[in-house]
Amino acid sequence: MLFTAPEIKETVDMFLRYKLDIRAITLGVSLLDCAAATGTETRRRIREKLLRVAGPLVKTGREIEIEYGIPIINKRLSVTPIALAAAASDDVNYAPYARLLDEIAGDLGIDFVGGFSALVQKGFSSGDTKLVDSIPEALSSTERVCASVNLAATKNGINMDAVRRMGEVIKETAERTADRDGLGCAKLVVFCNAPEDNPFMAGAFHGPGEGESCLNVGVSGPGVVKAALEARKDASFDEIAEIIKKTAFKITRMGQLVGMEAARRLGVPFGILDLSLAPTPEVGDSVARILEEMGLEAAGTHGTTAALALLTDLIKKGGVMASARVGGFSGAFIPVSEDEGMAAAVKAGFISLDKLEAMTSVCSVGLDMIALPGDTSAATLSAIIADEMAIGMVNGKTTAVRVIPVPGKKAGDWAEFGGLLGAAPIMPVNPAKSDAFIARGGRIPPPIHSFRN
Repeated sequence: MLFTAPEIKETVDMFLRYKLDIRAITLGVSLLDCAAATGTETRRRIREKLLRVAGPLVKTGREIEIEYGIPIINKRLSVTPIALAAAASDDVNYAPYARLLDEIAGDLGIDFVGGFSALVQKGFSSGDTKLVDSIPEALSSTERVCASVNLAATKNGINMDAVRRMGEVIKETAERTADRDGLGCAKLVVFCNAPEDNPFMAGAFHGPGEGESCLNVGVSGPGVVKAALEARKDASFDEIAEIIKKTAFKITRMGQLVGMEAARRLGVPFGILDLSLAPTPEVGDSVARILEEMGLEAAGTHGTTAALALLTDLIKKGGVMASARVGGFSGAFIPVSEDEGMAAAVKAGFISLDKLEAMTSVCSVGLDMIALPGDTSAATLSAIIADEMAIGMVNGKTTAVRVIPVPGKKAGDWAEFGGLLGAAPIMPVNPAKSDAFIARGGRIPPPIHSFRN
């Protein structure tokens, strides 16, 4: 295939000027065959397998970066939910598994490991209970390990006992990492309808329905989409739709090229390509600024949800035109601390927690990287989670909550998390209590439209 000079320049500009990158290549590895009667033997098997299978990951990623000139920001690993892999062992505390994963990631140069996870949308197994109880210790004693818990599903309803427990776990995790503004909570996410093949942290895990191993890719390019819209300030929404779709198509093709090549070199199947506009704290890499480019004075004002719905849908449409392997989330993320435009809008008072909740009904995930006052109660955290789980359950989409109650700080203060996690103003929460609602426990049943078979 021959490329014209303008096409070559366009591609170069995407990388050099508009911050296009492969956000992550994530190697998923099954640990089901590592199960043993003792924790010591299970961890020995996990170590041996991960060193063997994931050993070449970082080297392969760097080689592709050099050969193709395409930046790959993170090289990541996702594993079978540890609640499943460790269930047969005699361990009561699963934190040693998190420390093992952290050690392996450090030895191999891997940026993050996902899979300290449990799937409890319909109830707790003994392994699930042990894992959830171990999360605060696991995340406060590791650097690279991420945890996730699926609390709800359209087919199963919402496990309100799990929702209540996770509010307590988030609170304890924040307190254990109080010296770092509750940083442990930045590595913990709860889901409704969690995808089993997502390459993005903190929610990545290698689902039990996946094969032995696979290579998943996450592509991100908010700056490219914004630049495309800047060139057509007078465009109608029909024209904007075509611009976004065509831009997403180009980004997806590049991501598939990298993903297939990485999978080939690692000798594993190519899994999915997640085309999600995942922002960073850097100027020019913001989803909020894309929404403003459509004509909003600031993200959060009236019209924001409509603009985000348009963006999310067209990203998906452009992606599926370009590849049959599009999966994961694919759309637009709206994390507050990781998006300088979102953080600025919150600081200016244009975005409230309620507005963010409304936006999550049309975006790719949910309430993400939101700093809350340190005195927010566990019950209030659980109620925030319950609302978001309901949006996902009723609408048949993935929703998530990653909130950080920052110890010792109040609404209006500033929280610093560093690196790609960024910084954010602390948002106020509704002062009315939800304690009695959360204390009821049990399960909110699935919606009637979930019965399709």
